[in-house]
Amino acid sequence: MPWQLITRSLRRYPVRPPDSGIARRKSIWERIHLDPWLLGMLLVLMGGGLMVLYSASGQRIDTVIAQAMRFGIALSGMVIIAQFSPSTFLRWAPLAYGAGLAMLLAVEVVGDVGMGAKRWLEIPGVIRFQPSEMMKLAVPLMVAAYLNRCQLPPRLRDIVVCAVIIGVPVVLTAIQPDLGTSLLVASAAVIVVLLAGLSWKLIGLVAALGAAGLPVLWMNMHNYQRQRVLTFLDPDSDPLGSGWNIIQSTTAIGSGGLWGKGWLEGTQSQLEFLPERHTDFIIAVLGEEFGLVGMLLLLTLYIMIVGRGLWLASSSQDTFGRLFAGSIILTFFIYVFVNVGMVSGILPVVGVPLPLVSFGGTSSVTLLAGFGILMSIHAHRRLLPR
Repeated sequence: MPWQLITRSLRRYPVRPPDSGIARRKSIWERIHLDPWLLGMLLVLMGGGLMVLYSASGQRIDTVIAQAMRFGIALSGMVIIAQFSPSTFLRWAPLAYGAGLAMLLAVEVVGDVGMGAKRWLEIPGVIRFQPSEMMKLAVPLMVAAYLNRCQLPPRLRDIVVCAVIIGVPVVLTAIQPDLGTSLLVASAAVIVVLLAGLSWKLIGLVAALGAAGLPVLWMNMHNYQRQRVLTFLDPDSDPLGSGWNIIQSTTAIGSGGLWGKGWLEGTQSQLEFLPERHTDFIIAVLGEEFGLVGMLLLLTLYIMIVGRGLWLASSSQDTFGRLFAGSIILTFFIYVFVNVGMVSGILPVVGVPLPLVSFGGTSSVTLLAGFGILMSIHAHRRLLPR
């Protein structure tokens, strides 16, 4: 039949529109390598975070301004980082990892002590920052760069090398002491290994070794860290001491009911019953003032950010991009899960801030730098022919 001949010809020689000589104009978002949907959701999250922070800080406008300035610096850094190609991050991986290790060692020698821990480096009059926050990006970056050169799924030898890359900074962070950050650094890097296609046999072996090492970990934990675990198991054992934080946070969340008491009307937070209300326990302030509805809206926004991030990560067409981009967004999800879990009493208190809502500068810069890298990986992807 004639139409069959025509159809076969079209399949062999597809018809293409004539070349007008005019290239398609890129949108402004494509030119600056940013994803408008992800950026918009991050801005909404930060804006809501500033509103909650105003209440949580005791209505101190200077605290809100300081946080807004940090957000501005972090956003500027995100835009700048998004302009670099993924190959640049691949080349920088050893340098970033080595610089991070050097700063962790410097913390042990000349670090600034605060709240009983030596975690900060300070340049007087210039900046005070926490080097372990940098390792949340540097360690998974180095692991992804190493696995990019390996045959996947990784072999046992590659797993051992990755374990050394992960273990050194994790130990240096844990002895500061900062168990929460060390676990987050480890989880970010382990996600890279899992995304590389680790076999179930190796996963089972690692899980068994981890379970066998729990008694050793317990014996080497500080007293306050052991107490946090015991308090998690039974908060009422010391209601006026170690159990105070979790009891007050769950009370604040529960008292908010469905719709909450209203902005600036929370009793647990405004009367200062709730400790660390502008940092680690800020979601309890939100739960008390905006109720279950407010918390569900916040969690929905987080889920939308994670979903968009996973979509961007899936568009990467090389091993390094897929591994590192997937680690960035899944680690962000872990931050949210751990913070909400510890404040609501289903996880031990480990000192993890709520991403882009809790007061803090270094964590905001690190998180938005990660999103900048994620957008860069998506923007610099190679378009495959159809």
